Amino acid sequence: MSAQGIELELFRHLLVSIAEEMGVVLRKTSYSANIKERRDYSCAVYDARGEAVAMGDHMPVHLGAMPLSVRAATDTFDLQEGDVALVNDPFRGGTHLPDITAVAPVFVRGRRLFYVANRAHHADVGGMSPGSMPLAREIFQEGIRIPPVLIRRRGKIDRELLDLLLANVRTPVEREGDLMAQLAAIHRGETRLRELVAKQGESRVVRNMREIQDYSARMMQAAIRKLPRGVYRFEDFLDNDGITAEPVRIRVAVTIANGRAVVDFTGSAPQVQGSVNANYAVTLAATMYVFRCLIRDDVPFTAGILRPIRVIAPEGSVVNALPPAAMAAGNVETSQRITDVLLGALAKAAPDRIPAASSGTMNNLSFGGRGFAYYETIAGGMGASAHADGASAIHTHMTNSWNTPIEAFEHQFPLRIAGYRVRRGSGGSGAHRGGDGIVREFEFLVPAEVTLLSDRRERGPWGLAGGGSGKPGRNTLARAGRSQKLPAKTRFETRPGDVLKIETPGGGGWGPFKNPFKKSRVNSR
Repeated sequence: MSAQGIELELFRHLLVSIAEEMGVVLRKTSYSANIKERRDYSCAVYDARGEAVAMGDHMPVHLGAMPLSVRAATDTFDLQEGDVALVNDPFRGGTHLPDITAVAPVFVRGRRLFYVANRAHHADVGGMSPGSMPLAREIFQEGIRIPPVLIRRRGKIDRELLDLLLANVRTPVEREGDLMAQLAAIHRGETRLRELVAKQGESRVVRNMREIQDYSARMMQAAIRKLPRGVYRFEDFLDNDGITAEPVRIRVAVTIANGRAVVDFTGSAPQVQGSVNANYAVTLAATMYVFRCLIRDDVPFTAGILRPIRVIAPEGSVVNALPPAAMAAGNVETSQRITDVLLGALAKAAPDRIPAASSGTMNNLSFGGRGFAYYETIAGGMGASAHADGASAIHTHMTNSWNTPIEAFEHQFPLRIAGYRVRRGSGGSGAHRGGDGIVREFEFLVPAEVTLLSDRRERGPWGLAGGGSGKPGRNTLARAGRSQKLPAKTRFETRPGDVLKIETPGGGGWGPFKNPFKKSRVNSR
């Protein structure tokens, strides 16, 4: 490696460390279990054009979509020193309403050189159900919409705006604490970038940022060139949209030629009545994630990755919905199915590098009652690959969060965890087995309103190269000695003593299963 290459590698890791440190500040100063314990947040650094130059090791569904929030903020405001914009509106730069993004410019000696941003999933932003992940038919039912607004102007918080936001949520103290944590993370990013310029100089920092983006683009193009030319197609389905029982098709055609890729989702279902609609930002984030995974080397996760890729997502479809579509599950469920169809298509071009389908759902659980609201996603099984079994009990693909620890959960909420274990045997069979899902049981001690947004309850995650499918997930409610199977997407009210049991899907297997104990005819003679 040349001296310049060594310098760029060191510089890249320095930028990533700034994004990671922003994340540490956000986590340690937040109020909610969803951010503090589950780590449902992301942080990133952008250049003066608003293009990503460094991302923390956080949530892919956030990181690939956040540049559109930065763009929405900079298109709306001429951001000045001390300003911080907030946005969550899926039709103005956001993805779904619980994910609130904070964006701020970084000035050095009066010049705007960078932007920093973070996104955090808030456990409640109002709407028709606690947790703000309802079985909605339009976005107005899902919570408060925040177009780009200035929460901090020239260093001063707009208290009237903050009070307006807090008046529309169920847990205002927790929401204010989490928003202040986001501002603290912004401040840390600003401070570290100013220190970097003071140490290395403006021209050197700006030059190295551009070099890192160019390097990402070259590596992405090289990875695409290694794929055979052709058109690779795949389709898969969501179980339903939560309103009707009809499966929801996601279809893709990936064209590979001359070091470039065209990713075309034409043929996907029109936008639907329920909340599994995704916007273009979510579709872009899933595409960015999957293609980044094609690069075996440790390559910077920057805007450069998307340069050789064109994404076509027809307006008015479930992968690029228009107002007033409900959007809550598009970010968490449809993003996973978009990932699945992209992997399924690319498996035809690079079968030894693509795993079987993972659990394919975030198993979203939200509930609330008097004085509390909670949201979590629940892990499942990872798909097996040509080289290894899939991991068990792990969040995969578009999510990178943790499961809430039992101790933290029971300390904060009026429930008990009645069971928490690996769902043995749920992974698909094969030469390499799919990872197993988990079983998580919640005993309610007080009345609560519950919403489940899950998937892969009808069809299990597919296997590859002859591998078996993972087991579908299952939701059940035990009440007064009787057990009732619940739909994948449902809302209900609990009584004290009710136990909700969520069994998450296992991952698909890879390759045909070979019994190691079965003797061949030659060996049995």
